[in-house]
This record gives sequence, C-alpha cells and structure tokens, in this order.
Amino acid sequence: MKAFGRTDKGIVRRDNQDHFQIESLSGGKVILCVVCDGMGGAKAGNVAASLAAETFVQTLTGQPMTLQDNILVGDALTDALTAANRVVYEMSKTSPDYKGMGTTLVGAVIHRDKAYVVNVGDSRAYLMSGDKITQITKDHSLVEDLVTRGDITREEALKHPNRNLLTRVVGTEDRIKRDLFEIELQEADRLLFCSDGLTNLVHDAEILQELESQEDLDKCCEMLITMALAKGGPDNVTTLMVQL
Repeated sequence: MKAFGRTDKGIVRRDNQDHFQIESLSGGKVILCVVCDGMGGAKAGNVAASLAAETFVQTLTGQPMTLQDNILVGDALTDALTAANRVVYEMSKTSPDYKGMGTTLVGAVIHRDKAYVVNVGDSRAYLMSGDKITQITKDHSLVEDLVTRGDITREEALKHPNRNLLTRVVGTEDRIKRDLFEIELQEADRLLFCSDGLTNLVHDAEILQELESQEDLDKCCEMLITMALAKGGPDNVTTLMVQL
C-alpha cells in the first residue's frame, strides 16, 4: 500500500488549522491515517486539530496486533477517537484561549482488502474504484440534515449560509458520537480523505475527472489542492490518499 498527504493554508486564511498524519505499520501491511480540521480561533483550532490527530494515531499504534484482527479494528478506532476527544476537551478547559475549541476528524485503518473509517464532523472519506467515486462518510452538519430531510437540494447546500455549522465536533463535550464504516477494497482502489476546504469548492465528479489519469499519489494530492486554490482557496485545504 501507498499513502501520501498534503495541506495548504489557502489564499485567504493566515493560519493553517488543518492537520493530518499517516503511519505505516507491519512493513506497510497496515496504514493508519487521519485528517482533522480545527476550529475555535487560529491558535485554538490548530491546537485542537494537532492534539486530536496525534492522540488518535498514538492510541492506534499502541495496539498494533489488534489492528490486524478484523473483529477488533472497529473497537480500536472507537477507543482512539474517544482518547482524542478527551484530550482536546480537557485542554479546552486549561486556558480562556482554548475555550470551546474543537475539530473535525476522519480517520482510518486500512488492512489487506478492507478499510475501516471513523468520522466526526464534515471532513470526508471517499472511495475511488474504477470510474466511480463514492462518498463513504456522511457530514455531521446542519445542511446535511436539511438535505436528508428533503428541505434543500444538494446543490443548494453548497451555497447555504449555514453550511459551516456542524452538529458534531471532537473536543467540545466530554462524550463523542461517531460513525464507523467498513469498506471492501479491490486492487488499485484509492481512498481520499480531505477537509471541507476541498469539498466546499470541488465537486465529486471534478475530483474523479482530475485523478482518473494520474497514478502518483503525491501529484494527486497536489492537483486537488491546486483546484481548490484556483477557485479562491478561502479555507485551509488538506488532501490525503491511500492506494491498495
């Protein structure tokens, strides 16, 4: 397996509150990855995202044998997310500068022919298989709830004034609810993990079209960031890709 990630502060923002990490275990047989998009002011957002990502990965790497047991991977991801939430929540109480800080989180364990994905917030995971792109995760946001209820269309959601309001965030409460997904993978499948700095600007079909002819993961990540910047780059943007 191969994995690569990139992050950019964008054109408008002065600071980058996105954070990603990739870890390869067991000689590359297991890949751990995570993307976090922090919030709560420049300093607090960066702290929340980096703390959550680092704690998430450290917790997972502390149980490498568990990650090779398909029955236990989901429990390991839940434990890692719980640990990340606890660390950010406790840190938010140590200083007025950190009060209310939080972060999105989308993370995964990829082993053999399966990907186990966990998410909170609106950072996303996608599967690209053949000529199709499929969103794995579901945004925890106000506009996603409105789309699900049929109150607005997917196109209207992209321009909705409250599109940045999240219904779940890591670190703002002492307990956290997560979504967990188990995905079957085939040879040459690719996974994309990204912050909303990409998906608020670049549609799924554009992502697929841009990457169809490119195999190098580093260039794929760079190309997607370039697309977001070309559309104004109002937010930090992070792209991380894994290929079987």
